[in-house]
Amino acid sequence: MVQAVCIGVAGGTGSGKTTVANAIVQRIGAERIAYLQHDSYYFDLKGYSHEELLHHNFDHPDALESQLLAHHLRELKAGRAVEVPIYDFTRHVRTAQTRHVEPRGVILVEGILIFCEPALREQFDIKIFVDTDADLRFVRRLRRDISERGRSVESVIHQYMETVRPMHLEFVEPSKRWADLIIPEGGFNSVALDVVCARVEAQLRAAEG
Repeated sequence: MVQAVCIGVAGGTGSGKTTVANAIVQRIGAERIAYLQHDSYYFDLKGYSHEELLHHNFDHPDALESQLLAHHLRELKAGRAVEVPIYDFTRHVRTAQTRHVEPRGVILVEGILIFCEPALREQFDIKIFVDTDADLRFVRRLRRDISERGRSVESVIHQYMETVRPMHLEFVEPSKRWADLIIPEGGFNSVALDVVCARVEAQLRAAEG
């Protein structure tokens, strides 16, 4: 069996991780990639009160079931399909549905905290950190949370100051040291994407024989 190439794309909230991941998918080909997002693995908070949710730290590593993601990566590498949770960010619960992911030659994982967890970090053949200025990241997060997650401006700012910024400084920014490649300007850095995709193609050719 051909060993899959596993790529991790990390970086702060709003840094452009998804843009980078999507660019890799477009260049390598969606049919060759199993794409997983760490955000899918948030723990289910059904039963939490509104007050508890307001103060819940979604930016701490303990908020995510990283061991399940690590298990899924091992399964995909072993040639077995997995069922990825589907998380409802407006209600903070996992839905009854899952997303079926088949094993592919490339496994692509995106998330702010994926390099903080040794069980995840050891799975990656290529580790990419997307580095973007804090003001740009905040504006992007503000727009996303309002348009996609039904949040108010006040709640986004409160969460950013209470947990997002402190957790970025404590966990996300230091995890940059584990990266093989640091990409400034996110998905708009075509030179860095050329380097990444050339490396992936080379590893795929070597794996395929």
